[in-house]
Amino acid sequence: MDLHIYNKAALVLAGSKGLGKAIAAELAREGANVIIASRDEEQLEQTAGEIRKETGSDVQYAICDLTKEDDIKAAVSKTVDQYGTVDILINNSGGPKAGGFDDVNAADWQHAYELNLLSYVRATEAVLPHMKKQQNGRIVNITSSSIKQALDGMVLSNTFRAGVLGLTKSLASEYAGDNIFVNTVGPGRIATDRVASLDDLKASKQNKDKETVRKESEARIPAGRYGEPGEFAKTVVFLASQANSYVTGEAMLVDGGLVKAL
Repeated sequence: MDLHIYNKAALVLAGSKGLGKAIAAELAREGANVIIASRDEEQLEQTAGEIRKETGSDVQYAICDLTKEDDIKAAVSKTVDQYGTVDILINNSGGPKAGGFDDVNAADWQHAYELNLLSYVRATEAVLPHMKKQQNGRIVNITSSSIKQALDGMVLSNTFRAGVLGLTKSLASEYAGDNIFVNTVGPGRIATDRVASLDDLKASKQNKDKETVRKESEARIPAGRYGEPGEFAKTVVFLASQANSYVTGEAMLVDGGLVKAL
């Protein structure tokens, strides 16, 4: 399938590793020009180089702390300066602190709000003028399976990922007439460093080894295994592409059938 994103300009937040890196690589394979953004310049430089070498596409980077509005605006400005516009925005961020209500404090709530919800608002606000001007754009918000089914011991994720879902629905309704489509994609158990760290935490709390925890998790997944980042990325890139001509305001999971909620 031709996704019609050759030479499109894409900005991928939290794009230096994990799901963001996989999405950036998949966009580049389809011929998009990509800017990845995160705080770690060394990791950014390494990731951009790896994707350039593999795909032959133009991949640049912007140093960006997603809790800082000026950094987000600068990343969008760099994309526009480099490529003339922003056609695709991938709103992505590291996961919030794990824990139940008694395990988090006011600072944790504030940080998760800024990182996992407000950063999406700020980035969207910055790209919308460019997308409205060209009457075309695609925004994909990366969240969690908690948008469909709350996760035990993940109160911050359950709260702010749901906020992103509300944002997605509102934006989709308001900007579909401008051919700007906005969707949410939530990963289930995808084999990333984030999921590995959550498995480590669970293993420690339950006095089990990490491999046992993973096997128990896999047993609850109808597909029988953790997903790969590249598998997740393919769904995201379709929604971010011009091949997606009629899907907006949706919340999709890439979880191997894990979540049973309707």
